[in-house]
Amino acid sequence: MTERRYSSAVRAEQTRATRQRVIAAAQALFLRRGYTGATVEAIAGRAGCSVQTVYNTIGGKAAVLKAVYDTMLAGDTEPLTIAQRPAALALRTAPDGRTALALYAKMGRDMVERVLPLLPIVLSEGAAGDREVRTFIDTTEAERAVGTRGIAADLEEYFGLRVSVAEAADVLWTLTAPDVTIRLVHRCGWTLDRYERWLAESMADAVLLRFP
Repeated sequence: MTERRYSSAVRAEQTRATRQRVIAAAQALFLRRGYTGATVEAIAGRAGCSVQTVYNTIGGKAAVLKAVYDTMLAGDTEPLTIAQRPAALALRTAPDGRTALALYAKMGRDMVERVLPLLPIVLSEGAAGDREVRTFIDTTEAERAVGTRGIAADLEEYFGLRVSVAEAADVLWTLTAPDVTIRLVHRCGWTLDRYERWLAESMADAVLLRFP
């Protein structure tokens, strides 16, 4: 029994290490060649494994893109959702709504800083009509919508909103959109510090109760 458990643990660690190599290889290739230019064969070659191993550990190229994005967004490969992470949990213990949204903006800025190199590539290829990238964007936007709905519900429960939870969720989803970030940081030349301050203030002004 002990030997079987040990063998299982070794296999799990090997699988985890292989997955990390594939993700690292794919990230480098996506940033260099774009989604279209990075083939599964090239990803496997860079990761030092077979094409079948890529499919077995993560899936096809679309699944690899999602794994790369999620890893860059989170900053690690731990199996935790954004809502389960300490930065998100801290929002509920903030002393007031503006502080909570400032923490949310900081969390968003940290995620943006990690994933920003990939965002313009994904958005441009999605806009160009790549079906797999378009599906990826739709999936991540749906996930963001779930996340902002949760944040809006927490704000209502702990601090109160001046709009409905549904409207607050829509506002947060819009203000934190990747294309807004690209527009302000890449096109307008804002620093991430300025972006974070604007995001915190804009979210708070839009959804929180206003006291005289």
